[in-house]
Amino acid sequence: MNNMFQMNGLTGLFSIVVELLSIMLVWMLIREVKWETFFHFPNSRKAQVLKLLLTVALGHMFAQFILQYWNYTVMLKTFVE
Repeated sequence: MNNMFQMNGLTGLFSIVVELLSIMLVWMLIREVKWETFFHFPNSRKAQVLKLLLTVALGHMFAQFILQYWNYTVMLKTFVE
């Protein structure tokens, strides 16, 4: 029973780390976009909030893709055994 709690804890920790790393990766990529083409004032507060929300949304979607792929590979391992 204790082993199951440890496994759930490690899975949660792994998910958090993947989520944060994905958001950081998207943030690095989003900084390269020329925001002047989308906003009149790219350094305004509204533009910054939109960039932040876009970063979190795209990072979350990328992290979910990675975590689902990881879960599928774990399920396949039980199929082969």
